[in-house]
Amino acid sequence: MRRPALPPLGGPLLLLLTLCSLAVSAYAAVRLLTGDWLGVALWIVGAALLHDLVLVPLYTTADRLLVRPFAATGHRRRAGYVRVPAALSLLLLLVWFPLISGRVDGQFRSLTGRSTDPYLGHWLLITAALFAVSAAVLVVRVRRAAKRRPSADH
Repeated sequence: MRRPALPPLGGPLLLLLTLCSLAVSAYAAVRLLTGDWLGVALWIVGAALLHDLVLVPLYTTADRLLVRPFAATGHRRRAGYVRVPAALSLLLLLVWFPLISGRVDGQFRSLTGRSTDPYLGHWLLITAALFAVSAAVLVVRVRRAAKRRPSADH
């Protein structure tokens, strides 16, 4: 079975899509920077520095500590079944942290008429569901692999 040929890189369609993407990005930048351009620029630089100087070393160290036990038992590939739900859960925590922590309750309640109380419970439920689905996928794949092996290997 032959794979379909990929379009050549640098074709007219790719060039058009790249130019459209740059135009949309330029429009968004102009709209974003019309108000408090200095504050926005400081926020972007600060976020980049925080990510590169603090977060990258933290999650690199955490990942190495996570992979070490899997590698020691010869199941390094199974670390992904912990990595993916943990990364998604942490991403959700990062995005929704003000609501999950309840730090914006007064302002949030005055704007929406709702409380921030359920956000922590919802995040915990989503995290549990992510890990449960990941564990279920791992169990199914391990069982399928065991069925494929000859009986002498069991």
